[in-house]
Amino acid sequence: MDVRVGDMLRMKKPHPCGSHTFKVLRIGMDFRLKCEGCGHEFMVSRHKIERRIKKILREQDKDVETEQKT
Repeated sequence: MDVRVGDMLRMKKPHPCGSHTFKVLRIGMDFRLKCEGCGHEFMVSRHKIERRIKKILREQDKDVETEQKT
Protein backbone atom coordinates (compact mmCIF):
# COMPACT_ATOMS: atom_id res chain seq x y z
CA MET A 1 0.00 0.00 0.00
CA ASP A 2 1.25 3.47 -0.87
CA VAL A 3 0.74 5.43 2.37
CA ARG A 4 2.81 8.58 2.88
CA VAL A 5 3.43 10.96 5.77
CA GLY A 6 0.75 13.66 5.71
CA ASP A 7 -1.95 11.43 4.20
CA MET A 8 -5.36 11.26 5.79
CA LEU A 9 -6.69 7.73 6.31
CA ARG A 10 -10.39 6.91 6.37
CA MET A 11 -10.72 3.74 8.45
CA LYS A 12 -13.41 1.03 8.47
CA LYS A 13 -13.93 1.29 12.23
CA PRO A 14 -14.08 4.55 14.21
CA HIS A 15 -11.83 5.72 17.03
CA PRO A 16 -13.62 5.67 20.42
CA CYS A 17 -14.31 9.41 19.99
CA GLY A 18 -16.36 8.61 16.86
CA SER A 19 -13.99 9.92 14.17
CA HIS A 20 -13.05 7.70 11.21
CA THR A 21 -10.26 10.01 9.95
CA PHE A 22 -6.59 9.83 11.00
CA LYS A 23 -3.50 11.74 9.88
CA VAL A 24 -0.25 9.82 9.23
CA LEU A 25 2.63 11.33 11.24
CA ARG A 26 5.26 8.59 10.84
CA ILE A 27 5.79 5.46 8.74
CA GLY A 28 8.04 2.48 9.39
CA MET A 29 7.43 -0.96 10.84
CA ASP A 30 4.50 0.73 12.51
CA PHE A 31 2.45 3.87 11.87
CA ARG A 32 2.13 6.89 14.14
CA LEU A 33 -1.37 8.29 13.65
CA LYS A 34 -3.27 11.28 14.97
CA CYS A 35 -7.04 11.14 15.37
CA GLU A 36 -8.64 14.13 13.66
CA GLY A 37 -11.57 14.06 16.07
CA CYS A 38 -9.88 14.27 19.47
CA GLY A 39 -6.18 14.77 18.61
CA HIS A 40 -5.00 11.56 20.31
CA GLU A 41 -1.69 10.25 18.90
CA PHE A 42 -0.84 6.55 18.92
CA MET A 43 1.30 3.92 17.21
CA VAL A 44 -0.08 0.79 15.53
CA SER A 45 1.61 -1.97 13.53
CA ARG A 46 1.68 -1.60 9.75
CA HIS A 47 -0.16 -4.90 9.30
CA LYS A 48 -3.15 -3.85 11.42
CA ILE A 49 -3.49 -0.43 9.76
CA GLU A 50 -3.21 -1.72 6.18
CA ARG A 51 -6.06 -4.18 6.81
CA ARG A 52 -8.32 -1.47 8.25
CA ILE A 53 -7.84 1.32 5.69
CA LYS A 54 -10.98 2.16 3.74
CA LYS A 55 -9.64 5.13 1.74
CA ILE A 56 -6.46 7.23 1.50
CA LEU A 57 -6.97 10.99 1.16
CA ARG A 58 -4.00 13.04 -0.07
CA GLU A 59 -3.38 16.79 -0.03
CA GLN A 60 -2.42 16.77 -3.74
CA ASP A 61 -5.73 15.05 -4.61
CA LYS A 62 -7.61 17.88 -2.87
CA ASP A 63 -5.66 20.47 -4.88
CA VAL A 64 -6.51 18.72 -8.16
CA GLU A 65 -10.22 18.59 -7.26
CA THR A 66 -10.20 22.33 -6.49
CA GLU A 67 -8.54 23.17 -9.83
CA GLN A 68 -11.03 21.02 -11.78
CA LYS A 69 -14.01 22.83 -10.20
CA THR A 70 -12.70 26.25 -11.22
